[in-house]
Amino acid sequence: MTRECSLLLPRVCAALADPRQPGSDDTCLEKLLDWFRTLTEFDPSVKLVQDNPCLTEFITSVLTLPEPSPSILSFTLRLAGILAASESRFQHLQEEKLLVTLFGKDGPLNSAVWEDASVRSGWVEGVHSMMQHQPALHFICNGGGIDVIFALQGDPSLFVASAASRLLVHMLVLSADSETSKPPSAKDCDWPECAQMIIKHIEDSLQSSSASHVEQSLKLLTSLFGSCRSTWTEVLWLGIAKQIESFLTEKTFQVQHMLANLLLNMAWSPVFYESEGSFWALVTSALEHLTPLQAGPLAVGLLRLYKCPQDVRIQALTVLLQPMDCILRAASQPLEHAGLLDESVSDPATVESLLSSKSSCAGLLCQTLAHLEKLLGLIHLPVDLPYTSLLRSLMTILQFCNGFLSPASPLGSTISRILINCFRVQRSALDVLAALSERVGCDTLIGNLFDVLLAYLGSPNTSPTVLKKTFQATSKWLVHLHEVSRSKSQWQQTGKILEDVFLVLQKRLCSPCWEVRDSSLEFLTVLIKRLRDQDEFRQSLLSSEVPRLTENLLEDPESYVRASAVIAVGHLAFVTYFAPESPVVANQCNKENTVAKLQEILSADPEGFPRRAVISIFTKWLRQGCTGPLEDTEQFVSRVIQTVECDLDWEVRLGGLELAEVFCSQIICQLGPPECPYTPISSTVTSSTHQNKLLQIFCRAKLFGFLFRSLCDCDKPVGQRACDTLLGLRGSFYPISTLKDSQEAWDSPAGSSIAWLQRTLRQGSLAQNFPSDGGNRVDFEDPESMLLALGTIDLEELHDELNKCSDHVEKSPESLLQDILATVGTVEENEADCY
Repeated sequence: MTRECSLLLPRVCAALADPRQPGSDDTCLEKLLDWFRTLTEFDPSVKLVQDNPCLTEFITSVLTLPEPSPSILSFTLRLAGILAASESRFQHLQEEKLLVTLFGKDGPLNSAVWEDASVRSGWVEGVHSMMQHQPALHFICNGGGIDVIFALQGDPSLFVASAASRLLVHMLVLSADSETSKPPSAKDCDWPECAQMIIKHIEDSLQSSSASHVEQSLKLLTSLFGSCRSTWTEVLWLGIAKQIESFLTEKTFQVQHMLANLLLNMAWSPVFYESEGSFWALVTSALEHLTPLQAGPLAVGLLRLYKCPQDVRIQALTVLLQPMDCILRAASQPLEHAGLLDESVSDPATVESLLSSKSSCAGLLCQTLAHLEKLLGLIHLPVDLPYTSLLRSLMTILQFCNGFLSPASPLGSTISRILINCFRVQRSALDVLAALSERVGCDTLIGNLFDVLLAYLGSPNTSPTVLKKTFQATSKWLVHLHEVSRSKSQWQQTGKILEDVFLVLQKRLCSPCWEVRDSSLEFLTVLIKRLRDQDEFRQSLLSSEVPRLTENLLEDPESYVRASAVIAVGHLAFVTYFAPESPVVANQCNKENTVAKLQEILSADPEGFPRRAVISIFTKWLRQGCTGPLEDTEQFVSRVIQTVECDLDWEVRLGGLELAEVFCSQIICQLGPPECPYTPISSTVTSSTHQNKLLQIFCRAKLFGFLFRSLCDCDKPVGQRACDTLLGLRGSFYPISTLKDSQEAWDSPAGSSIAWLQRTLRQGSLAQNFPSDGGNRVDFEDPESMLLALGTIDLEELHDELNKCSDHVEKSPESLLQDILATVGTVEENEADCY
């Protein structure tokens, strides 16, 4: 603790303990506790409380108040717990009789203020903080505190109840791990005293006639098995396994939904997944007895577990796929294709009943589909999925949802009526469909699949959100289609599908709904990114009306659509203007028109999104060498950075700096030493001829003025990026050993203006008179001046200043203590909400 803090702390403690003062801001109190946590973590000795007696005096003062503020009392309890986290400070506070008064029966426990949830929460958190050693454990267990924690498990405040449960888990682990010399057996006498008390409480609660007590113990066990991997957890489990198993078969309490999480946490523990026999038998029983909605999370969790026994894994997969199998069977009677399952784990009638009910059908399918998507997202699946049948089932669901399938069975008709226009199920099914595109084995159904996707893309009943998902799935399957097309007939099929896709896309680009136009443009951009090198794709795209309609949307009334149109047009250029086989003469004029339109958006669009999109596209073009010969590129960059420098949107200015950095890197790479054609920006330019040419190019492009002025930008990320770029440039022109001496530089002809520049840059965003000050003027287009500026201005100092946290002073402990002192006692002045 600094001297300043030690001087301020007594005043802060006195102010907080004064009942005449209004309570300090809760945020300040939280920060104060965080500071004490930091202090106590680094020094476990009693020195902190001995050197600052105001802390114990504060606790004593609060305890003597007849009606303490709940927030101050809660703060005091938590502070005492933090201080008592080390044994030495714990003993000191015990000698002062403070802990027993705070946490014992004569403290807040039996006062009216205990009715306030914040006090109960402070008590639990204080006990949890101190529970780092045996003396604290015995103090709570022997002093009656353990019974308070048991009672708080059922607290009306869920926050307090959850904290009490976590505390019991922590105490059980601390007792069993640190007080046990050998692994305990199933006998009570082998458990340490505190662990015995908690385990007996768990066992009694599980056998209780109160459903809430049973649920509390199940939550505690779920948390315990999820966080603790000690071998004694198996001994604990053996004592309660029969009771847990009975909850699966008996319907006395409706706690089955909690058993899935409990068993799953146990399955991920090496103590249980390496065991044989009873545990996995119980898991199998759970998969059989839990409802499909309850068993689903357990099944997918087991399928992600590589240590799961094969027979259990097969059973879990069967449970997960049962609703999808039921959908296939409901679509046609008799079954036209192979189903997903040979046999069921539980009664198929249960799944059929859930799917036939309007209240449960969508929920069950959405849960199943979410689990399948999670599985398909794994790089290595520990189980083989029947991809073809799964794809057929997904298509069936989608056809049920849009009414394009007339099932022959009564069950199918019921499900179809329930799912018609069910957006939730449609979105979930399309997510799984997109994930399935990356798996092999579905190629035989591609024609049918695109029939379903095109029906969705063309249907006026498809909602904008479902359409967006359909676009995402279609783009992934189109990429997959190109990857698997090998024969002439397959190429013809691909070409036909692309024609149909672009016909639908033309209509969607003209939609009156802006969300539809926006997602259509995003879809087009994704396709161009992934397929622009494919001949069939380019031919289908260029023979459609899509390019013209896309360019028309640059003038859309909605800014999001204009931004997406900019991105799409920018990528279209790689097909229409920048492709090697593009007609040169005809396209040159169109290219110039497109560039002019984008520059107009950059300079005049009233919204930030389209302008950000333009600068990102220009940077992409520059990075891929699409801006023409050096002279054209130089002029292009100069126009762009002069435009963005005045932009009010800092992200646009930041994008301009990225473009400038790419330009610098490319020019240095082009003019650098011939033996290193990919010279990075930090490499030294050794040739003076190259150096002069580089400086002239950068000066003509007005690059230096843009970079130096950006150092004083009012938005810090802009200044940071400009400084990084200038440091990179300086590394190219000056090896570290050849940096100019400042005094020598100031004596040169341009020295006075560079000295002024250095002073101005140190003012940062406060600089008001940049770039001139009276008679001083910096010539940012003079190569000699700019070389001098790069070599003499202390860019490292500027870099450190720009990267310093803006609230480095305000975050200090001294500032926090001063804030607390400033706020107490000034309630009249601070009645207005400063936010």
